[in-house]
Amino acid sequence: MRRTFYEIAAGGAAPIAVEALARIAPLYAIEAEIRGQSADARRAVRQERTKPRLDSLKRWMEAQLAAVSQKSKIADAFRYVRTRWSGLTRFLDDGRIEIDSNVVERTIRPIALNRKNALFAGSDGGGAQWAILASLIATCKVNGIDPQAYLADLFARLVSGHPLSRLDELLPWKWAAIYQPKRAA
Repeated sequence: MRRTFYEIAAGGAAPIAVEALARIAPLYAIEAEIRGQSADARRAVRQERTKPRLDSLKRWMEAQLAAVSQKSKIADAFRYVRTRWSGLTRFLDDGRIEIDSNVVERTIRPIALNRKNALFAGSDGGGAQWAILASLIATCKVNGIDPQAYLADLFARLVSGHPLSRLDELLPWKWAAIYQPKRAA
């Protein structure tokens, strides 16, 4: 949502787009405050502080859409937001979801730029396996885990008969808390 208004504002005199960005900025400030907290804590703060701001933003956008030329870029931006509102606000009800997809986009950019190298997969199955491995490596990086250490330990545990009922422990973000060796201080 923010990117759409940013692009309009960057194109020249666009006071409505600038106002939209000013109304969106506090949402990101709240997210910065709660980053690193538990999913339940993030959800509670979002319900208390972010949801009212988003409700106000939606009302403001609807009023602006009614007032601007329907053929303008800003009207297109407002309609874009309106048609995607439920997806854009999903993060309010789930503390695990980020406010935007920037983290994911930054994470997959190297994969997208390097996708020609994946042509070695040779089959749909090989491509699917490559995608799983690339996803695990990217998730390790996002969580500050050494991918090589994680994968070596993961494969060793799987080969050693790690209980199927506890496979969720081997997800990178849980593995780090349970199995990652503590660094010497």
